[in-house]
Amino acid sequence: MAKDGPNWDGLLKWSLAHSDGTPSNRNLSEEDRKWFMEAMQSQSVDVIKRMKEITLVMQTPEQVLESQGVSPADIEDLLDELQEHVETIDMANDLHSIGGLVPLLGYLKNTHANVRAKAAEVVTTIVQNNPRSQQLVMEAKGFEPLLSNFTSDPDVTVRTKALGAISSLIRHNKPGVAAFRLANGFAALRDALGSGNVRFQRKALNLLHYLLQENSSDCSIVSELGFPRIILHLASSEDAEVREAALRDLLELARNKSDGNTGRSGEDDEKLKQLLEERINGLSLMSSEDLRAAREESQLVDSLWHACYNERSALHDKGILVLPGEDSPPPDVATKHFEPPLRAWAARPDADKNPGTKKKQAPLLLGLGPAPEAANVQGNSSGEVNGDEQNTST
Repeated sequence: MAKDGPNWDGLLKWSLAHSDGTPSNRNLSEEDRKWFMEAMQSQSVDVIKRMKEITLVMQTPEQVLESQGVSPADIEDLLDELQEHVETIDMANDLHSIGGLVPLLGYLKNTHANVRAKAAEVVTTIVQNNPRSQQLVMEAKGFEPLLSNFTSDPDVTVRTKALGAISSLIRHNKPGVAAFRLANGFAALRDALGSGNVRFQRKALNLLHYLLQENSSDCSIVSELGFPRIILHLASSEDAEVREAALRDLLELARNKSDGNTGRSGEDDEKLKQLLEERINGLSLMSSEDLRAAREESQLVDSLWHACYNERSALHDKGILVLPGEDSPPPDVATKHFEPPLRAWAARPDADKNPGTKKKQAPLLLGLGPAPEAANVQGNSSGEVNGDEQNTST
């Protein structure tokens, strides 16, 4: 056994020698067994123990860590490791049990922007599709520092990460959505849309779409705050994802105009029509390959045109919505792999003509009874069989 750590070359040779499926002719010696177990255990990590160690570091004041030579980059690496550990729901919930959630939320107020951003990323992982951790973060007052970073942090990356955490925190979380409304979160979303940062804009548009889908009454709030004009501008963005997200939000607003108030003025309506016409012309000039990449955008443009003007868009006439080859029937795999018994039997008539082979019965067919001629033949055959059996018995 190596003194400086596991002998991985020896372990590999041993594993290959014992992986051919043949039983071993000898038992492992106690020394070999101990060497093998140490090699395995050296690479296994006690996740809870490691999370407790990280928690201890997070509980240590920032000034003390700096005096001990711990840099902000070291803290980022530690948070990055913690994020990997809490990817499973059980470990995410256990972070609170071992006392790690509160100090993690404290890092949202760290003096270093990169640490604040990374802490928001870890929170996102913890609360995503996890109602229990969403509740724990809300109870630990984690919403407040996230909202503060989202609305007023001087670093746009921190604002973007905080928005991502808020989005995961309030999804399918009624108390979270209520807190977002009370905190004037829609106004903060409007500011994010005007930031000029495409990542920030994408996250804001996506969260806005979720909120509009969950509660159609929010459409009136959005309209009063002047969102339609801003979203209309973003619908012509050079970034494809921003453009699609903006079209998706405009479509949601158009579908919820039950009171006739879309939040758009006559001038805005004219701009929307001009925008859609420009997108239709732009899509019509694309190659088939580019159109496939812009499939969702073309469908959104067509749906938005229909929702606003109650008619099909020109994309139908141009044949853009259905690309070449997409309207052809699917390949016939059933006939090849699941051949009906009757067809398979009829395709091998020579098999019954060979005197050396036992005659096989035709497949049983469910449906109408046999034809009269076939019934007579079957009757004669059965009669001959019965006659032979009587002669044999006498």
